[in-house]
Amino acid sequence: MTKVLMYGCNGFMGHVICDLIKDMDQVEVAAGVDVKAVEQASFPVYTSLEDVDVDVDVIIDFSAAAAVDAVLDYAGAKKIPLVECTTGLSEDQLAHLNEVSREVAVLRSANMSLGVNTLLKLVRAAVAVLGQAGFDIDIVEKHHRRKLDAPSGTAIALADAINEAAGGKYDYVYDRSQRRMSRPAEEIGISAVRGGTIVGEHEVIFAGTDEVIEFKHTAYSRAVFGKGAIQAAIFLKDQPAGLYDMSDVIG
Repeated sequence: MTKVLMYGCNGFMGHVICDLIKDMDQVEVAAGVDVKAVEQASFPVYTSLEDVDVDVDVIIDFSAAAAVDAVLDYAGAKKIPLVECTTGLSEDQLAHLNEVSREVAVLRSANMSLGVNTLLKLVRAAVAVLGQAGFDIDIVEKHHRRKLDAPSGTAIALADAINEAAGGKYDYVYDRSQRRMSRPAEEIGISAVRGGTIVGEHEVIFAGTDEVIEFKHTAYSRAVFGKGAIQAAIFLKDQPAGLYDMSDVIG
């Protein structure tokens, strides 16, 4: 049995994950932490990490970027593996995360969906062929109006996967409105759409001469991210210190 400390348990994704776990046999929520002191029926909720007095195997953090440093410090001090799902982290926070991963297992992914992580593998394979053939590459991502960061972490992860497979030859462009020139060959355009209740959509476009190939992932429910986070927690429970991502979970 994997005992989870759900950080941000009373947030939207916290509720999604807790509801999913209710129907699972191999994992349970042992405790939750949230600034909203609303008790859950099946586990205690604390307003501070320091107040937690329940033994847990792993932490899932689906809160906000402002809270991440405190969660990292706690995971490192208590040697509790951490699944870090929060997006929009600063360079300093990423450095902090890397530092903590030397002491305890930390898993971070720009997107917890199994489908998106399969997409990352597909675009790496595609650029090895299409990039060499001179195809132009653009990424379009769409999310709900409440999403704070743009472009999404997943869009950047897709661009990074492509760029790594291509030997780092691409520059990223987020706005072409101020230039009057033909598209350079070695750039990836990244566009963000914000509106309505779009859960998440990512499209990678390989545009060549007289043909276009598109890879697209659409999330219809945030449950896909919750399922991935739970699988990550089960995987991470017994892992040694180090930095992991969803590619380690899906193999």
